[in-house]
Amino acid sequence: MSLQHRREFLRRLGLSAAALPLLGGLTSLGAAEPVASRQRVIFVFSPNGTVPPAFWPDEEGANFKLKPIMKSFEPFKNRILTLKGVNNRVRGDGDGHMRGMSCLLTGIELFPGNIMGGGGAPAGWASGPSVDQVIRNYLQSKPETKTRMGSLEIGVAVGNRADPWTRWSYAGANQPVAPLSSPYELFDKLYGSMKEGENLASVLDGLKGDVAKVAKNVDSHDRALLDQHTTALRELERGLKESQAAAALQVPAVPVPGVALDNDSIPQITRMQTELLISAFQNDMARVSTFQFTNSVGSARMKWIGIEEGHHSLSHDPDLNTGSTEKLIKINTWFAEQIAYLAKRLQETPEPNGKGNMLDNTTIVWTNELGKGNSHTHEDIPWVLIGGGLGFKTGRALKFTKEPHNRLLLALTHGFGHKLKTFGNPSLSEAGPLKLG
Repeated sequence: MSLQHRREFLRRLGLSAAALPLLGGLTSLGAAEPVASRQRVIFVFSPNGTVPPAFWPDEEGANFKLKPIMKSFEPFKNRILTLKGVNNRVRGDGDGHMRGMSCLLTGIELFPGNIMGGGGAPAGWASGPSVDQVIRNYLQSKPETKTRMGSLEIGVAVGNRADPWTRWSYAGANQPVAPLSSPYELFDKLYGSMKEGENLASVLDGLKGDVAKVAKNVDSHDRALLDQHTTALRELERGLKESQAAAALQVPAVPVPGVALDNDSIPQITRMQTELLISAFQNDMARVSTFQFTNSVGSARMKWIGIEEGHHSLSHDPDLNTGSTEKLIKINTWFAEQIAYLAKRLQETPEPNGKGNMLDNTTIVWTNELGKGNSHTHEDIPWVLIGGGLGFKTGRALKFTKEPHNRLLLALTHGFGHKLKTFGNPSLSEAGPLKLG
């Protein structure tokens, strides 16, 4: 039975939205038919630029060495692409941080507006959709890749205000998408609709009753099909009794209560959000996600690594201030370590179809709104790709010459099979997708 047929069958039985992912992802139904690999992407944002000498490899090609900031990626070196020389060349309204943030995934200008930026440069929201939402909508348009939620917008310590500094995901022009910075809210979004104490066995009991009702009102051909469903349900129920691992939906533990959503809890919130994202991908609730650390002009004080100053203020210090530079290296190293942990969790989680691990089919895209904080440059924006599934040739450090990042965004859509001609501002991607194969 195809995945599309299985989901349609479950919908015909009138199951709740919570039960659809519970049963729709079960490979036990129609197990004889190969399950296609699930392509996924996670866009990770950290703010205020990087420290280029401690970030970019000196070498080009496969024989590159990881600099201090990216040392934690060593276990994934053959799964990495670093892309130096991919610039945000979108101009127009807004200051560097505003255009850096809200043009990062949209590749298009901000509308004129009255949100005042630094140096008296006002702007509004982005004038087009972001690449995460374009990929989301493409996957949601096809029954075989449609998921319950399509995408997840996750935040860590993102401020409550809404402006071009805090939003990088856009459903469309003038349509910013707010991230969920509370793991409690994210857990409720993913699993809150499931009744307390409900388990897969009780859902199966209801399904068997529904199948019996339907069988009385169909012809012999459909009745034979329902008999197959009934047999599959019995086998699944038997497997469940033998092992809880047979359940396709694995509900994580409820997040630890009482964690404050404040600066000092950023490390704990990061791990909680990471585990919820892994769980959602494992259960095929979504195949696209953004993961946003603070926001443009983010001012986290990373006391847990011995830094009392705010991140943004440190990023403005001159290069000759070696103390500030060392702290910025520690800050960016901490971000890299969180992404390395995400990659590790994906790698150690088997694909639901039993072939390889989830990192094989998931690409993490780590980026930043600035190339360097104290110059506010949009050149050499940090772009690091980790993982697989999009057909890119990894294990390389690549160097380009002032390529517009629109071409990278276009390459990502093509990796999912969405063969757009341009992305964002058409003039910035008319040369086609960046060649990463």
